[in-house]
Amino acid sequence: MSAENALLEARALQIAAAGELDIDYEGVVSSPCVNVCKMTPDRSYCEGCFRALDDIRIWSKSDASIRRLIWLSALDRAGITLPAVTSKAVS
Repeated sequence: MSAENALLEARALQIAAAGELDIDYEGVVSSPCVNVCKMTPDRSYCEGCFRALDDIRIWSKSDASIRRLIWLSALDRAGITLPAVTSKAVS
């Protein structure tokens, strides 16, 4: 696992522990940003948080459900599985 993946996984575990990835959570879902803001050479996603450029653009205007979807997409892109979180958030 790369250092960036490890940072994102640690951030995801922190957010999940706070309940922010739960389907019924209606508060503000924290950003997956890990302060490693560098796009891949093909500019398809950030190497730190694994969000696509469109995900980064819409984040501030998104509600909790969209933010959870962005989180799950980023985790999937990074190859990170949080079974207790993903199954609960997607069901």
